[in-house]
Amino acid sequence: MTWIDPPDEVAGGEVAAMYDADRAALGYVAGYTRIFAHRPQVLALWDELTGAIETAMGVRRYELATVAAALRLRSSYCALQHGRLLADDLGADVVRDLATDPAAAEVPEVDRAVMRLAGKVAAGAADMTPDDLTELRELGLTDAEVLDVVLAAAARCFFSSVLDAVGAEPDAALATLDPRLRDALTVGRPIAAPDGA
Repeated sequence: MTWIDPPDEVAGGEVAAMYDADRAALGYVAGYTRIFAHRPQVLALWDELTGAIETAMGVRRYELATVAAALRLRSSYCALQHGRLLADDLGADVVRDLATDPAAAEVPEVDRAVMRLAGKVAAGAADMTPDDLTELRELGLTDAEVLDVVLAAAARCFFSSVLDAVGAEPDAALATLDPRLRDALTVGRPIAAPDGA
């Protein structure tokens, strides 16, 4: 459910194609697709932008930065979606720990540091200082790799803000996540009720 009505599939071929692509990939039409169906070209550019960032930094680090930014922004939608993806790599218990008690998470220190920097970017980049970049440098990241973390977090600020600004609830399908992971990542809006509920 959102505060703006999604375009109807019959509104045009591009919208129908977006909805069909989601049904083929997910089994349902994602809430964010329904929102961005008003501006398909923006979603296409978003996919291109995030694809370039993820390619540069790798999937794991991209998801770590994205989840950290989403948590800081209190974006349940993005925290749940990307936390689910990260759990496929690290396991649900590790992602839950990263969300609730990062010091307890069984991950390399660089992963926690990536999340700390991404969280600072999402909290308010204007308040950051040069020292905020030092930790990742000391852990061996190049300036380009540090920039990748900043790019991922800043991009998430855009997407999460759009979804929350129009009242998007996380897709009902996310209710099937491991309950401990689901609860740890639901930091803002609750998961949408299933259709017909």
